[in-house]
Amino acid sequence: MRKTCGIIFLLPGAGRFTRTVFVLTVITLLITLSSCKSAGIASQRKNLIQSSISKKIPVILDTDIGCDIDDTSALIFLLNSPEFDIKLITTSVGNTKAKTKIVAKLLEIANRTDIPIGTGPATKGTIVHQQAWVEDYDLSSYPGKIYNDGVKALVDTIMNAAEPIKLIAIGPLPNISAALELQPRITENAEFVGMHGSIRIGYVGRSKPIPEWNVFSFPKEAQKVFTADWDMTITPLDTCGLVYFEGERYKKIYNSDNPLAKAFIENYRVWMEYPWDPPITIHPDRIRGFNVETKSTTLFDEVAVYLAISTEFLKMEKLGIRVTNDGYTVIDDNARKINCATYWKDMEAYKDFVVERIIK
Repeated sequence: MRKTCGIIFLLPGAGRFTRTVFVLTVITLLITLSSCKSAGIASQRKNLIQSSISKKIPVILDTDIGCDIDDTSALIFLLNSPEFDIKLITTSVGNTKAKTKIVAKLLEIANRTDIPIGTGPATKGTIVHQQAWVEDYDLSSYPGKIYNDGVKALVDTIMNAAEPIKLIAIGPLPNISAALELQPRITENAEFVGMHGSIRIGYVGRSKPIPEWNVFSFPKEAQKVFTADWDMTITPLDTCGLVYFEGERYKKIYNSDNPLAKAFIENYRVWMEYPWDPPITIHPDRIRGFNVETKSTTLFDEVAVYLAISTEFLKMEKLGIRVTNDGYTVIDDNARKINCATYWKDMEAYKDFVVERIIK
């Protein structure tokens, strides 16, 4: 008999039975040690993940949700991403109260009425194509906080934040421009991440840039935001304009039992069934070839949300970008330098990442 590290081993030599007991004892010991080691590694990984998530990224989302379905998917992606601490969601452009209803209903579905909503100033020129989804929704019954002055709420949230906030903008920029006008110092405690512009590629992968809607519709406001003194990152059409889901990826979303995924499909159906009159003039190819049953429309805005987490799947370039009076975003070496996601390094991996978050 030999004792090693507090464990007693029976040495073979006393017969077949003893040797069998010895072998079984050793095997059991090795399995136990291996299990303990695996459990230790799993525990370490869990602790690392929890540690990473505990250092959440404080964000504000500014959205023109209801005009295009990609804002809905981007909000769901945001809500299902544990990296984020969502401080505020503001609605912009057009009938902002109707857009606040869409946000509120989605937050109720997600059980996230702890997130405050700010209603931005109403403007002309846009239609809430998803309004039918909230036709019977009573905003007065919403249990969370709704600020009637969304711009002030945005400024106050940034200025009172203990650490810098990532301001994710996925629509035209009148809210952000007004916030800069109200308090220029928000740039000291915020980083801008947006879905804006067309640098080398236009809609549906066309080889020439085009005035992109989020810039074109409010060019003066975009000029103010693009020249502000903050760190700025954008996904232009060069990258975000190429993203849609079909095949098995889309099936995962379409067939998901997740309440938010179901809400996305419901909104997508309402959006596609809207009587487009007048027709889309900026990019008439936008809704051709898409089908609620089999394929998503182009989901531009999710890329901006992803950029607030990581740039791993994208090629980034630091470019001087100037916004022209007619809404183009042109490369100009004399303009303020911003971080631009200009090419995909791995769009397929990005799609897998987003789909899993949406159906989470």
